[in-house]
Amino acid sequence: MSAAAAKPVAATPEIEEIPVPARGKKKLLILIAIVLVVVLLLAGGAIWFFKHRAAAEAAVDEDGQPVAHAAVEKEKPHGPPTYVPLDPFVVNLADKDAERYAQIGLTLEVDDAKFAEEMKVYMPAIRNAILMILAHKTANELLDRAGKEALAAEIMRESVRPMGIEFEPTLGSNGKPVSPQPPPEHNPVRRVLFASFIVQ
Repeated sequence: MSAAAAKPVAATPEIEEIPVPARGKKKLLILIAIVLVVVLLLAGGAIWFFKHRAAAEAAVDEDGQPVAHAAVEKEKPHGPPTYVPLDPFVVNLADKDAERYAQIGLTLEVDDAKFAEEMKVYMPAIRNAILMILAHKTANELLDRAGKEALAAEIMRESVRPMGIEFEPTLGSNGKPVSPQPPPEHNPVRRVLFASFIVQ
């Protein structure tokens, strides 16, 4: 035998697997969880968006005609509100058992300054219409909140009637106006505000 053949072959060292630290597995799990949460949030947002978009496109008016997307959203006020203060009203009430009177200060919130100027021309007729409403009320009708809200709805209707704008209020179970229904014509008087309200 030759010397080269007699020499024993050295054993090759085996490669050992190095274990992945537990900390690396935790980071991987956290990263996967974050990705899943982001995907779920994006999917939920997409569902919400398409659902509301479809509802807006499917909206129809009273006649069954499609409503434009801009009309579905609420109208945003254009600039600061315009107010028309009225001189205080002092009127005898319709109570039969005793003489009662009311002193009421009103301010009308209207669409814009142009309409406020137009109202000034009709102010004698507007004041007359409001006085006629007040003169037919009793003290009991005006003392509670519901009575004041019904009065505001009537004033809102009657304050524009001299200008040729007509609409009818919604009637409650007692037959009295509760709040105005959507008018066939736009009512430029947005709200009736009470500056003072004294019933004696």
